[in-house]
Amino acid sequence: MKHLYITILSLIMLFVASCEEYTDLTPKGALVVETAGQFHEMVSLPGRGYPINNFQYLSDDQWMKESNVIGITPNINTINFTFDETVDRVSLMTGSSFYNQAYTYINRWNTIISLVDDSKGEASIKQLAKAEAKIYRAYDHFLLVNHYAKGYDPQTAATDGGICIMDKFDLEAQPSKSTVAEVYDFIQKDIEDALPHLQETPLDVYHPSLAFAYAFKAKVHLFKREIVKAKEAAEKSLSYNNKIFDMVAYSAQGGPTVVTVPASSNIEVLSYMYMNGFNEMNFGQSYIISPELRTLFGTNDARFNLFFNTTSTTNLDQGSNTAYWGTQYTRFFYPTVGMKTTEVYLMLAECYAREDKLTEAVGVLNQLRAKRILSGTVNLTVPATRKETMELVINERRKELMFGFNRFFDLKRLNTETEYAKTITRVFPLVNKTVPQKTYTLQPNSRLYIIPFPLTALMKNPKLTLNTDEKVPF
Repeated sequence: MKHLYITILSLIMLFVASCEEYTDLTPKGALVVETAGQFHEMVSLPGRGYPINNFQYLSDDQWMKESNVIGITPNINTINFTFDETVDRVSLMTGSSFYNQAYTYINRWNTIISLVDDSKGEASIKQLAKAEAKIYRAYDHFLLVNHYAKGYDPQTAATDGGICIMDKFDLEAQPSKSTVAEVYDFIQKDIEDALPHLQETPLDVYHPSLAFAYAFKAKVHLFKREIVKAKEAAEKSLSYNNKIFDMVAYSAQGGPTVVTVPASSNIEVLSYMYMNGFNEMNFGQSYIISPELRTLFGTNDARFNLFFNTTSTTNLDQGSNTAYWGTQYTRFFYPTVGMKTTEVYLMLAECYAREDKLTEAVGVLNQLRAKRILSGTVNLTVPATRKETMELVINERRKELMFGFNRFFDLKRLNTETEYAKTITRVFPLVNKTVPQKTYTLQPNSRLYIIPFPLTALMKNPKLTLNTDEKVPF
């Protein structure tokens, strides 16, 4: 039987960003993991963080304070914000916290999958540990491929460059890059392998539930435009958890200044993952939303009225029509990079719209809006066309699934469809008239939507090549 040694205060291993080396296992000051129950407990990993700084300002939903752009030496934020394709980003991205952390988590899941069968304990617990690790391994590969590759396009996915698939615990692994189609095949196989063995109510909230697994399955199918399967999975997820947090009632109670809603009390949460660890929105003043998104909210949306600040002269450029998240994470937990029930409703609405079931699509949107809109028009009317209905769904996604990955991923996947592709224009600056105002444009096929692999990874793994036409400085 194999023993695994893990340190008490850290992950069991440190992933080296190259995708070449796997683990550094040391028995010093460590615990021995040798039972199926202990391996199962390893799936629970509170505070899993997924930073968004690689692409944050490529979204039309986010904005930067003018003093953080004007007169500043170009950096990845200003390059993304001004949609500057003249710069090769690789030299500016020597490392990536997101890349390192995502593969570190994958390494953890692979360790469980590879070693649990040799541990002591019941076969059913071993099976459960592997299933939970597989669903998380699939999720992390999904996040990686949607960062570093083109959005899934059925016409080109078989040849589009993807990412390294890490599918085993192997100290000598030197994987080649797989295609986008191969990565999605791997993700879907892990999901299907895991589903029969997962639990409706897992050991704790950091283990994956069936509601989460089916929600994730729906998301993968939706990104592949497998609409029938996406709808079935969304409905299955909602059969386990269909709760929507009532922000209209919450507003009547006084909102976050009166009633705190920590992570454990938000009934919508399907998976506990964070942008920055537990302090999910602790630096909310840096999450400035664009004038476009603020206008989209209108004046009677609880999602805006409860949580955003529009008056700060320190964090905002007054007169820019921007706003920032002004509620500390200890007052209200707002999931951003995990999944929640409202995303499942929105996926279901999109499936209906794509099937030309426009009444059903708007009906689902109205279920959500009943818990979000404070006054005025709560129930949307049914448009005459699929495209108009999809626009309603997309706009509701922007308002409900703020920050995190969702808008960036949505832009990438929708840009592969002519009917829904968007050319983003950004006029900047809006307030400071001492510098020329310019219009910046991001085309749907811009290379900026594909984040370059970090330089440290490219240096250590010669098999890993960029998915963009940018130059590697060595």
